[in-house]
Amino acid sequence: MAATAALPAEWIKNWEKAGKSEFLQLCRTLSENKSHDNMGFRDIQQALYELAYHVVRGNLKHDQASNVLGDVIEFREDMPSILADVFCILDIETSCLEEKSKRDHFTQLVLACLYLVSDTVLKERLDPETLESLGLIKQSQQFNQKSVKIKTKLFYKQQKFNLLREENEGYAKLIAELGQDLSGNITSDLILENIKSLIGCFNLDPNRVLDIILEVYECRPEYDDFFVPLIESYMYMCEPQTLCHILGFKFKFYQDPSGETPSSLYRVAAVLLQHNLIDLEDLYVHLLPGDNAIIEEHKREIVEAKQIVRKLTMVVLSSEKTEEKEKEKEKEEEKTEKPPDNQKLGLLEALLKIGDWQHAQSIMDQMPPFYATSHKPIAIALCQLVHVTIEPLYRRVGVPKGAKGSPIPSLPNKRAPKQADSFEDLRKEVFNMLCYLGPHLSHDPILFAKVVRLGKAFMKEFQSDGSKQEDKEKMEILFSCLLSITDQVLLPSLSLMDCNACMSEELWGMFKTFPYQYRYRLYGQWKNETYNSHPLLVKVKAQTIDRAKYIMKRLTKENVKPSGRQIGKLSHSNPTILFDYILSQIQKYDNLITPVVDSLKYLTSLNYDVLAYCIIEALANPEKERMKHDDTTISSWLQSLASFCGAVFRKYPIELAGLLQYVANQLKAGKSFDLLILKEVVQKMAGIEITEEMTMEQLEAMTGGEQLKAEGGYFGQIRNTKKSSQRLKDALLDHDLALPLCLLMAQQRNGVIFQEGGEKHLKLVGKLYDQCHDTLVQFGGFLASNLSTEDYIKRVPSIDVLCNEFHTPHDAAFFLSRPMYAHHISSKYDELKKAEKGNKQQHKVHKYITSCELVMAPVHDAVISLHLPKVWDDISPQFYATFWSLTMYDLAVPHSSYDREVNKLKVQMKAIDDNQEMPPNKKKKEKERCTALQDKLLEEEKKQLEHVQRVLQRLKLEKDNWLLAKSTKNETITKFLQLCIFPRCIFSAIDAVYCAHFVELVHQQKTPNFSTLLCYDRVFSDIIYTVASCTENEASRYGRFLCCMLETVTRWHSDRVIYEKECGNYPGFLTILRATGFDGGNKADQLDYENFRHVVHKWHYKLTKASVHCLETGEYTHIRNILIVLTKILPWYPKVLNLGQALERRVHKICQEEKEKRPDLYALAMGYSGQLKSRKPYMVPENEFHHKDPPARNAVAATVQNGPGGAGMPTSLSINTAKLEESTAEETADKLKEKSQGAVKVINKAVNATPKVTTSNGNSASNSKIIKEKDDKEKGGKEKDKEKKEKTPAATPETKALGKDGKDKPKEERANKDDKAREIKEKTPKSDKEKEKAKKEEKTSKEEKMKTVVTNVDSKSAAEKEREKEPSRERDVAKDMKSKENAKGGEKMPVAGSLKSPVPRSETSESEREQKRRKVDTHSSPSHSSTVKDNLSELKDSSAKHYINHTTPTLSKSKEREVDKKDLDKSRERSREREKKDEKDRKDRKRDHSNSDREVPQDSTKRRKEENGTTGSSKHSKSESPSDSPRSNEKEKEKNKSKSSGKEKGDSIKAEKLEKSSSGSKKESRHDKEKTEKKEKRDSTGGKEEKKHHKSSDKHR
Repeated sequence: MAATAALPAEWIKNWEKAGKSEFLQLCRTLSENKSHDNMGFRDIQQALYELAYHVVRGNLKHDQASNVLGDVIEFREDMPSILADVFCILDIETSCLEEKSKRDHFTQLVLACLYLVSDTVLKERLDPETLESLGLIKQSQQFNQKSVKIKTKLFYKQQKFNLLREENEGYAKLIAELGQDLSGNITSDLILENIKSLIGCFNLDPNRVLDIILEVYECRPEYDDFFVPLIESYMYMCEPQTLCHILGFKFKFYQDPSGETPSSLYRVAAVLLQHNLIDLEDLYVHLLPGDNAIIEEHKREIVEAKQIVRKLTMVVLSSEKTEEKEKEKEKEEEKTEKPPDNQKLGLLEALLKIGDWQHAQSIMDQMPPFYATSHKPIAIALCQLVHVTIEPLYRRVGVPKGAKGSPIPSLPNKRAPKQADSFEDLRKEVFNMLCYLGPHLSHDPILFAKVVRLGKAFMKEFQSDGSKQEDKEKMEILFSCLLSITDQVLLPSLSLMDCNACMSEELWGMFKTFPYQYRYRLYGQWKNETYNSHPLLVKVKAQTIDRAKYIMKRLTKENVKPSGRQIGKLSHSNPTILFDYILSQIQKYDNLITPVVDSLKYLTSLNYDVLAYCIIEALANPEKERMKHDDTTISSWLQSLASFCGAVFRKYPIELAGLLQYVANQLKAGKSFDLLILKEVVQKMAGIEITEEMTMEQLEAMTGGEQLKAEGGYFGQIRNTKKSSQRLKDALLDHDLALPLCLLMAQQRNGVIFQEGGEKHLKLVGKLYDQCHDTLVQFGGFLASNLSTEDYIKRVPSIDVLCNEFHTPHDAAFFLSRPMYAHHISSKYDELKKAEKGNKQQHKVHKYITSCELVMAPVHDAVISLHLPKVWDDISPQFYATFWSLTMYDLAVPHSSYDREVNKLKVQMKAIDDNQEMPPNKKKKEKERCTALQDKLLEEEKKQLEHVQRVLQRLKLEKDNWLLAKSTKNETITKFLQLCIFPRCIFSAIDAVYCAHFVELVHQQKTPNFSTLLCYDRVFSDIIYTVASCTENEASRYGRFLCCMLETVTRWHSDRVIYEKECGNYPGFLTILRATGFDGGNKADQLDYENFRHVVHKWHYKLTKASVHCLETGEYTHIRNILIVLTKILPWYPKVLNLGQALERRVHKICQEEKEKRPDLYALAMGYSGQLKSRKPYMVPENEFHHKDPPARNAVAATVQNGPGGAGMPTSLSINTAKLEESTAEETADKLKEKSQGAVKVINKAVNATPKVTTSNGNSASNSKIIKEKDDKEKGGKEKDKEKKEKTPAATPETKALGKDGKDKPKEERANKDDKAREIKEKTPKSDKEKEKAKKEEKTSKEEKMKTVVTNVDSKSAAEKEREKEPSRERDVAKDMKSKENAKGGEKMPVAGSLKSPVPRSETSESEREQKRRKVDTHSSPSHSSTVKDNLSELKDSSAKHYINHTTPTLSKSKEREVDKKDLDKSRERSREREKKDEKDRKDRKRDHSNSDREVPQDSTKRRKEENGTTGSSKHSKSESPSDSPRSNEKEKEKNKSKSSGKEKGDSIKAEKLEKSSSGSKKESRHDKEKTEKKEKRDSTGGKEEKKHHKSSDKHR
C-alpha cells in the first residue's frame, strides 16, 4: 500500500507553510500538461490518492485535505470522477483493515468532500455499506434489491406492440386519402384532420403513418406545396426527432452494397431540409459513407495521380511497355466495378437541384476541397444553379451583340438564392459557388463563357471613370474577387477542357483588359501552383508533358505544319506546361528555334501572351547561371532564348511590355546580361542590325538615306518590318520605356565595369560592355528612325539635362539628341521654305542656315555646362555642338553605294526579263517593284546631295569661330581629340568614319587655328594607350577610324599633285606656329611634299612600334585589340617592307605562343598573318616610300636650309622638321649618326620647345613643343630668332624632333631604329678606312673639346656642364652659330628643312652608331628593338634637359661668333669626308651582310674605345639608363671631364647601359613622362635667359 512519493513527506510536515501550495502547483501542472494523455490521468489519480492516504494515516487533518481538494476540483472537468475513483479504491483498502481509526479517518474525509462529488457518482462507485455509513442511503439491503429490479426491466423484459390492434383497412384508407387528386381545393389541413380520424379509428401507429406520408410524397414530388405543410402540421403531434429517425431508417435500408438509393428519397430529404423540418446534423449521421472514408478515398486519388505521373515520366524500355499496358488495362477493369453509393453526394445533388445553397455548402464544407464537385452530376447541378443565379445580369450586360441566347427559367422555389441583377450581387453568392466548383467548371463550357463575358463587361465598367468614390472602392473589391475567380476557377477549368480554342479566345477577351502585371501573376499561379492543387490537374500536367515530348521529338523543319497543329491543340488547354517544356528544349538545342517559331502559328492570343510570360520566367530563372563555366562568355541557354525571343516577337502579335519592363528592371538592378534579349528583339522586329563585321561597302551604304540603308547596309535583306517595328514602338511609348531604357543602358555601360565587372573575367566584362553599348546604339537607331519628331522631342530632354541630371555619358547623350536636332532643323527649314516661295539656291541655303541657328543656339548654350570653362578657351561651344550633332549623312553622299544598288536592281530586272519560267503577271510585279526601288534610291541620292551642299555652306560660314586657340594650337588639338574625336570614333563604325571625315573636312575648310599636321601626328603617334583601353568592338571601330585617317594620308602621300592641291597652301600644313592672328604664313612656312613623305614614314614607323609593343606585352587585351586594329588598317598599313617584316615576325611569334594557350588570340593572329602575307607584294622598300638622302646632306652647312622644302624655314621650331627629322632619324643608322652630331642645336631648340602638355593620347611630344613655341612667340618672335641663333651651334632637325617629341620619341624611335639598326648590323662589316677615320676624329675632338660644345647628342650633357664652368665654351657656341649664319648669307638660321645634319659628323656620332650596333647585337631579336630605341631617345632627352638647365650664362656675342666659325669650318670638312665614305660603306654592307653578325661586335668595341676618348658620349651614357636621375648624370659628367679617364669610364658605363636597357624597356615609357615633367620645371627657370638670347640672335641677323 506504500505509494511512490509523488507527495514528499516534507510537504505534509510544512503543510500550511509550503506543502499546500506545492501540492496545488503539482496538480495544476499535471492537469495542464497532459490533459489528453492517459499518463496525465494516472498522475493526478496518484497525487489525489497520496493526499487522501495521508489523511487516512492521520498525518493530515481531513478538513485541510478537503480544503485543498476544493481548489483542485476546478483544474479539470472530470476531477470529481477522478476523486470518486480514489475514494472507491480507498474504500476497498480501508474496509480490509482491522485498524478502525483509519476507517474513521476515511469516512470523515469522504463526508468532508461530499460537496465536491455528486451523490449519484458516489452511489455508482462506493460500496452500499459505506454509502449507508455516510448516510447517502437508508438501508444497503433495500438499495441492492432495487438495483436488481431495474437491471432486469432494462435488459430482459420484452416490449409489447399494437400489431394486433391495428387494422389494415386503416392503412388502405390512408393511402387513398393521400393519393387522391389534389388539384381541387383540398388543403393539407383537411387531409390532416382525416388522417387524425383514421389513426384514432383504426388504431394506427402514428410513426408508420408518417412513414407512409413520406412514401407517397416521394411518388408525387410535384406536390411540394401540399406535402410540406402537411408534414409540418403532422410534426406537431410527434417528437421532433421522429421525422429524422424515419428518414435515417429509410436511408439505412439502401446501404447494403448492392442497394441504390432512389433519387426521389434524396429529393424529399432535400426539401425537408430546405424547409427546416429536419436538421442537417441529425440526418447527416445516418448517411454513408463516413467522412473518414471520404477523406481516405481523396488521399488515395492523390496518390494514384502521382503514380500515374511517375509512370509517365519514367523511361520505359519497349519490352516492358507491353507488359505495363496489360497490367494497367486489368487495373482499369477492376476499377470500373461500380463504387458503393455515396448518399451524402446524392443528398448534395438534390439540394443543389432544388436550390438549397446553404445546406449544400455545409455538406461540401465537411468534405475535402473539390471532392464533391469532382463528381460530374454535382458539378453539373451546381453549374445549373449558377446559370439560374446570373441569368438576369447576363442577359443585361453579357450577351454579345447579335447573339440570341436561350434564356434560363428561374427556380420555382422561393427559398433558392436571389438572382443577380448587378455586379455587386455576384459577390453575395455566385463567386462563392464558383469557388466551390473550382476546376470543374470545365464540365460546362457555356457557363464558362458566360462568366468570362460578365468579367469582360465588369472590366469595361471598372475602367470607365465616371463613378463615385464609394463605388470605386466597391469596384476595387469586385475586381480582386474577379482576379481570384480567374485564378481559382477559370484557368484551372481551361486546363481540364479538351483543347477548346474558342474558350481560350473568349478568356483572352477578358484578359486583355487586365494590365500585364496581373496577367503574368495569374499565369505564374496557374503554372506553378494550380496544377498541384488537384489530382485531376496533376494527371493532366503529366499527360501534357508526355505529349509535348512526343511532339518535340518529331519536330523538324519539314513537318512544321502537322507538328504545329498538334502543338496548337495542346496549347489551347495547357499552354504554361507546354511552353515550359518547349523553352527547356530550345535552351538545350538552339537548332530547334526556327522550326518551333514556325510551328507556333496555330496558337490563340491568350497562348501568345502566356508564351511571353513563360519566356520571361525562363529568363529570370535564378537557378541558371548566366555565364559559361569559363566565366568569359554568356551562357548558350541565354543566347538561345534571346534569339528565340527576337524571332517569336517579330513573327507573332505578342505584347512586348512585360519583356521590355523586365529588361529595364534588370538594368536598374545593374545586370546587363539580359540586354542580349533587347538586342535580338530590336534586330528582328525593326531590322536594325548591329555588327562589327560590316564591310566597307555596307558601311558606306549606312551613310545614305533610309532606303539605301535597307538595301545595302545590312547583311540580311530585311523585309516587312513595318508592322513589327510599329508594335515595338507602340509598346515602348505606351509604357514609357523608350527613354528610360536608353538612359539605363547609357549609365549601365560604366556600371558594367565598376559594378558588375568586379569578380568577372576581363574578357566577359568587355563582352558585356560591348553588348550594352551595341544595344544602346541599335536601340537609339531604332528610336531615331521610328519615332515621329513630336514623340522624340517630347521624350528626349535637352543635352545639359541628359548629362547633368541623368548622368548620361556625353557621347551617348549626343547620340540620343542628334536625331532630334536633325528633325528639328528639317522641320524649321520646311516652315521657312513654305513661308517664302523663293527657289534660288542661295535663298534655300540662307533659310537652312537660319533654321540651323534657331535650333542649335540653345544647344550651344546648353553644352557650356558640360565641361570646365577652360575648355572653351580653345574650342567654341558652337564647334563642339556642330561636331557632335552632325553625322556622316550630312558630310558626304555615298555616290558609289547608290550606283552599286541601282546597278544591282538593273541586273535583277534583266534577270527577270530573261527568266522564261516566271508567269508574266509576276514578272510585271517584280519589275514594277525594282523600278520603284530604283526611283526611290535616285530620289534619295538627289535629296542627300542637296542636303550635304547646304551643310557644307553652313560649315563654311561657321568655321572662323570654331577654334579660338586662346592658349595654343597644340592645346586646341588636344581638346579636339580628347572631347570630340576619341569618344566618338569608338562609338560606332559609322562614327569612326565620320570622325576621320570630319578631320579632313576641317582641314579642307581651311579652318583657322587648326593644325592638320598636329592632329594627324597626335592620332598616329602613340596608339598603345588607346588600343589597350578598348573593348573588342571598340578596338574594331578604332581600327576603322585609323584606317580612314590612313587612307587620307596615303592619298596625299601617293602623289605630289594631289598633295599640292589638297594640302599645299592650307593652314593645316603650316609648320610655323605663330601667335594667333599671324597665320597667313608665306610659302616657306608650308610643309613641302617630300618632307610630308618623311612625316608619313614616321607615322608608319610609330604605328609599327606601338603594334610591336602591344604584341610583346603578353596581355590578352593588348594583343587582341592590336590584332583587330591591324586587321582593320591592313589596306593602308604596313606599306613599308621592313616595317611589314617586323610586324610579321611578331605576329608569327604570337601564333606559336598562343596556339595552345589562348585559341581566340591564335585565331586572330593566324587570320591577320595570312592577310598580311597576301599584302606583301604591295609593300615598297623604304627608299621608295620617301627619299632617304635629300640633297641637304652634302650641301655646305651654310646652305643647309635650302634643302627640299627647307628653304629658309623660320627658326620657330617647324613642325615638319621635328617630325620629318624624326622620321629620318628612324630610317637608317647613318642618319642617326649624322643627327647625333647636331646635338647642340637640338638642345637649343629643345629649350624653346619643351613639352608642356600630354595629350589625351599619351603623346605629349609634339604638342609640348609647339605650345612652348607659342609661348615664346608671344614673348616676341624676334627674341626667339636671336635666341635660336645663339643657341644652335650645330643644330640639326633632329634636335627639334627631340624637343618636340620629348616623350614619344623614345618609344617610337625604338621600333624603327631597331629595325634599322638591325639592318645596319647585318650590313656593316667595317672597313679599315673607317677605323682610321675614327682615330683621326679622336684626335681632332680632343683638341676641340675645350673650345666647342661637342655636337653629339650624347655630349650635350657634357657641354652643359662645361659651359657652366667655362664661359669660353659658350663663346665657342656663339661663334659656331655666327659662322653658320654668315655662310648662309643672313638667311634665317635654323636648319628647319634639312633632314640630315649639315654639321660635321664628330666622333661621337660614330660612337653612337657603335652603341646602336652593340645594342642590336645584344637584342637582335625584334622583341628587344624597343629597348634600344628607348635608350637612344632617352639619351637625347636627358641631354636636352641638362643643356636647358645650364645654358644661360651671358657671353659677349662677338666671341661666341668667332668660336662658332672655327668650329663650323672644321666640322663641315669632316662631315663631307665622312659622308662620302659612308655612301661606300652602305653599299658594302648590303653585300656582305651575312658576315657582319660575326664581325660587328669586335669592330664596334674597338671603335667604341677609340671614339669615347674624344667625345662626350661616355659622359652622357649613364643618363640613358632609365633609372638614372639627371643629377647622377651631371656628377658623372664632371668626373668624365678629365680626358684621360674618359675612355675607360665611357666603356664601362655603356656596358652598364646596355644591360640596363635590355631589362628596362617596359619602365621607360613612364620615365619619359617623368623626364618631360622635369624639363617643364626647368624651362620655367630658363625662360628669362632665353630672352637675352633672342635679342642677340636678332642683332646678328
